[in-house]
Amino acid sequence: MSGLHGKVAVVTGGTSGIGLAITQRFVKEGAHVFITGRRQSELDKAKALIGDGVTAVRGDATSTTDLDRLFETVKADKGVLDILVANSGRVEPEEFGKVTEDNFDKTFDLNARATLFTAQKALPLMRQGGSIILVGSIAGIKGMNGYSTYSATKAAIRSYTRTWTQEFQDRGIRFNTLSPGPIDTPIMDGQADTKAGADAIRAAFASVIPLGRMGQPEEVAAAAYFLASDESSSVTGIDLAVDGGMAQV
Repeated sequence: MSGLHGKVAVVTGGTSGIGLAITQRFVKEGAHVFITGRRQSELDKAKALIGDGVTAVRGDATSTTDLDRLFETVKADKGVLDILVANSGRVEPEEFGKVTEDNFDKTFDLNARATLFTAQKALPLMRQGGSIILVGSIAGIKGMNGYSTYSATKAAIRSYTRTWTQEFQDRGIRFNTLSPGPIDTPIMDGQADTKAGADAIRAAFASVIPLGRMGQPEEVAAAAYFLASDESSSVTGIDLAVDGGMAQV
């Protein structure tokens, strides 16, 4: 029997990159996973790739109306929830002195505000012993040029984990932060105007990672599986880094 057999999970931003890899791993391990995304075409692609075991719900994590519809769908279809992975996020590097109000507001709205309300709206469905995983980043603890706004949102996520772990001891719900380092996903291509520019960013990251390479989405998914499963039944309140050692030494 697979490690998540019979479990019900929600993965926000589950159509590509880390979110897609986590969804694929959870389904492989026996869970039924509800994924979200803003674009129906991307949801359809993810559904076609994964097949049975996944339900795609179109929605924007920054919309409380969409979040309500997501969890109403989970309640109607399954009645309960065992695992939440709050994965939706955005990054648009801007050096301090050039930070725009628009980027600041959009980044905090999705990365910090939406994460809180996603978790809060999931709570009524969470079963005893459930697992809530907040996808953070090593940027939340490590200074990185151009990441003032993004890093601050990820520091907020680490703070949520500490607070909620204290507040929900009586429910037996485990809260953990999963903090990737540089992971080779399509989001990397969005940080440069050309493929050559994106590849230069990849090479720069690899040069400062002790393992000498960027991580892969499947490696983050393996860590997410650990935090979601009973293998981590005594693990709560932590920040699990999957970063090739970048922020650890």
